Amino acid sequence: MTASDQHMSRPLRFGYGTNGLADLRLDDALALLADLGYDGVGLTLDHMHLDPLAPDLTARTARVARRLAALGLSVTVETGARYVLDPRRKHGPSLLDVDPDDRARRVDLLLRAVRVAADLGAHAVHCFSGITPAGTDTATAWKRVSEALTPVLDAATEAGVPLAVEPEPGHLLATLADFHHLREALGSPDALGLTLDIGHCQCLEPLPPADCVRAAAPWLRHVQIEDMRRGVHDHLPLGDGEIDFPPVLEALAATGYQGLTVVELPRHSHAGPHFAQQSLPFLRNAAPPSVPPPGESTVAPEGRTP
Repeated sequence: MTASDQHMSRPLRFGYGTNGLADLRLDDALALLADLGYDGVGLTLDHMHLDPLAPDLTARTARVARRLAALGLSVTVETGARYVLDPRRKHGPSLLDVDPDDRARRVDLLLRAVRVAADLGAHAVHCFSGITPAGTDTATAWKRVSEALTPVLDAATEAGVPLAVEPEPGHLLATLADFHHLREALGSPDALGLTLDIGHCQCLEPLPPADCVRAAAPWLRHVQIEDMRRGVHDHLPLGDGEIDFPPVLEALAATGYQGLTVVELPRHSHAGPHFAQQSLPFLRNAAPPSVPPPGESTVAPEGRTP
């Protein structure tokens, strides 16, 4: 068996993001995903789903942890809620805001997310840089994001939960090259990893998505997936865009990545259960077959079919 086969001996693990199930109560969303056969959930901390700013966060988190365990779902914590901090500014305030008090509010949210992730046993905490404010030069923007993330990385290191930064079209940190710029500026801390959004690769990376997966492999801590078209940042249901998924999933399996690959369709919550039901068989059909680990028989026990 080759090294590649060994990496492929465990199947990819698929999840669905709660930001695409915003019209469901969290308990109902988790039950739906378990019933459909998902391995886990991308849990966006938001006012309707484990509100990170409401009282008794620790007790509420413990309840969600018990629910996840009962349903057999693993989890990653995502921090892309649109209006959780400011009801008038989408994704505001960010790590790049001019006002240091506003930046501190975003840092506080990320620190809360790290604590939630540790209490849930999550495999990563996702975040992004934000859009550079008008009148802010690039050097200042990078300095702000580096300084803001330093205490978050310290907390992530102590909690043993990686921080997975996502390149986001239109943001300061928009590409894989930008991720490496940040990583080097911070001194390549172990706690800093990458959220790779497959659609974003299709949208704006110079490499095809499968090549992006291979290039990102050493830093890969979380994966988001949806369809997309070149040059258009619009999250589409799987099969509705331009991505050729089998090579992407084959590349992902070959890296040995064992975190969740989470479907991200935040603009499709109006039909979230429908798209959750559609997405899992699509991904399973596009994924490579798993290869049994060395010594594990492929023969089914007597009386059962494989």
